[in-house]
Amino acid sequence: MRKQLLLFLFFCAGFVRSYAEEGVLRISTDATDLILRVASNGRLYQSYLGPRLLNESDMQHFPAFSRGGSGSRIAEQGWETYPASGMEDYFEPALGIIHQDGNMTTLLKYVSSETRKIDENVSETSIILRDDVYPIEVKLYYRTFKKENIIKTWTEIRHQEKKPVTLFRYASAMLYFESPHYYLTEFSGDWAKEVVMNAQELLFGKKVLDTKLGSRAAMHTSPFFQLGFGQPIAENQGNVLLGTLGWTGNFRFTFEVDNEGNLRIISGINPYASPYELKPGEIFKTPEFIFTLSEKGRGEASRNFHDWARRYQVKDGEKDRLTLLNNWESTGFHFNEERLLDLMQEAKQLGVDLFLLDDGWFGNRYPRNHDKAGLGDWEPMRDKLPNGIGALIKGAEKAGVKFGIWIEPEMVNPKSDLFEKHPDWVIHQPNRETYYFRNQLVLDMSNPKVQDYVYGVVDKLMTAHPEIAFFKWDCNSPITNIYSPYLKEKQSQLYIDHVRGIYKVLERIQVKYPHLPMMLCSGGGGRCDYEALKYFTEFWPSDNTDPVERIFIQWGFSQFFPANTLCAHVTSWGKQPLKFRTDVAMMGKLGFDISMADRSAAEQAFCREAVANFKRLKPVILGGDLFRLVSPYETEHAALVYVAKDKKKAVLYAYNIHPRFGEKLFPVRLQGLDPALQYRVEEINLMPEQKSKFSENGNVFSGDYLMKIGLAVFTTQPTTSRMIEITAE
Repeated sequence: MRKQLLLFLFFCAGFVRSYAEEGVLRISTDATDLILRVASNGRLYQSYLGPRLLNESDMQHFPAFSRGGSGSRIAEQGWETYPASGMEDYFEPALGIIHQDGNMTTLLKYVSSETRKIDENVSETSIILRDDVYPIEVKLYYRTFKKENIIKTWTEIRHQEKKPVTLFRYASAMLYFESPHYYLTEFSGDWAKEVVMNAQELLFGKKVLDTKLGSRAAMHTSPFFQLGFGQPIAENQGNVLLGTLGWTGNFRFTFEVDNEGNLRIISGINPYASPYELKPGEIFKTPEFIFTLSEKGRGEASRNFHDWARRYQVKDGEKDRLTLLNNWESTGFHFNEERLLDLMQEAKQLGVDLFLLDDGWFGNRYPRNHDKAGLGDWEPMRDKLPNGIGALIKGAEKAGVKFGIWIEPEMVNPKSDLFEKHPDWVIHQPNRETYYFRNQLVLDMSNPKVQDYVYGVVDKLMTAHPEIAFFKWDCNSPITNIYSPYLKEKQSQLYIDHVRGIYKVLERIQVKYPHLPMMLCSGGGGRCDYEALKYFTEFWPSDNTDPVERIFIQWGFSQFFPANTLCAHVTSWGKQPLKFRTDVAMMGKLGFDISMADRSAAEQAFCREAVANFKRLKPVILGGDLFRLVSPYETEHAALVYVAKDKKKAVLYAYNIHPRFGEKLFPVRLQGLDPALQYRVEEINLMPEQKSKFSENGNVFSGDYLMKIGLAVFTTQPTTSRMIEITAE
């Protein structure tokens, strides 16, 4: 038996080696194959990207590539894995270089490849390409996550020319597809109306999604997309690609349908105003493009992303999250120590874990009593907080809650000590009238001194007050007045070096405070990318907390991000019933911005019960599988369910937005349950003394029944909701 096993392993090793000798590279997850192939002309081409092939031997049937002549349609028309500009490719290139002699052509040929196993689930393939005329080397990386069906890809560019070269294109990845039709879903919007989902068919030519804002880069366009092949994207059927870029600055996705109906997708940093001077030996590393393919619609693809993000990408992605009470809606800028201490007592009575002090606590010479002054001067305001942050921390401890604090360390008001002392630390034009967005300017994060300062904002607070348990890190302004006093003659590198500077600061914070929870905020959802989320436990999807609007916003973000990253607060924005507002906020990581002192006794009791329910069900809501059941984009209702990994517990949400009078209501069929198990269904989050009108409340159904017949959870009452706890008997 042992001899047979050794012969089998030897045969398998030889089989794999034979394909490597033929120049075939197979990059795989459990569900997807990306197959690259070296042609006899020495160049690397994409042969296949799609569902995983059951038989490796089938790869021999892929079409042959050019033998160096002009007979190959594929080789001539752009199926090259990482094509450069200036050669025979007629379409948008992945790489563009101006060599030191002024030549703008680059031709990359395959040199070698290596695959290493990081663990049982994760592998990484690196491929070296070189130009045989100029000393240019490109290294392509593909990291696969087998179970989650995620592929992450990025590129490193270097050279050994005697003088610097200029990069004017530097894509993270280029992928190709053949299909009769391509359907794109993009996510656009603005402040308070983030991630609006719009679908369109891609026809001949180019469709570009990009941003040029520098920071708060996702204010108008989100750094992710969905692509359907052959038919419009559906939740539970059809071939779908979900892709996103891990980059907190300017990004660009280019979708180009060529003259024969083939599609190429180019992803990466937006090269707008950003030619990059690359020195000999320096490595230019692109952001990571992260994607998944699904044969069962966008729902499965979303769950792929959620599982991968919690396990591998988001800071402490599989750990607990803190519920909180924020003071902002209760006080705005107008508070004092006594008022904050009262709110901490309210936080304790509410049952949340943490009190979060928002904007307005700092600045003395230029006090932060409005948004026109104080940014940059991170010292407690004596008028408001005569005993400093320490007194607030002691007050929180006395109340039995943790303490968190708001900062916006990348920004500065002109009315601040920081700006007066260091005007050269600020991105602004030296010879033009300054334009102010929200009365502030952006600090130049390409400058190492500024990086030290921004790191010091967190480090000084944590050194003085190690009890601080949470930071809300805001970024309210895009970059305007684009000029760096630090970079001087290298202005075209500002957009890139600025973002890299932010990452250097965040990395330092991560190293010193590895498990410090931090919320990523940017005037709402202006920052929502997976590179930033390596350093943040969660993000703020929108300043718009009207529950009707939040259903759409949270629905959009749920396409890519798990519930434990989405901060959702109960506020006074919108006058809908408190239960409706709370049920919507419980779709994500629950928080409150309202004062309990302003609520009736019944409302206070309801909020306490809702917090207790959320804490009890957190493992399911924040760590379970999400199934979106009824879309608010298609009806005047919405429904979704979180199902525990063991399928023994689920939480169903049903929202009535603006239903029509007398409309016919249909049962909601669940997904993700075990058809063989029996489940008890019970409505929760009811107002005190309110009896459930859910006709099936308390009944027991099989999982098969719940998924095939469903539950009658909708009503025709506007802005009402139900939460149903589903428990296996």
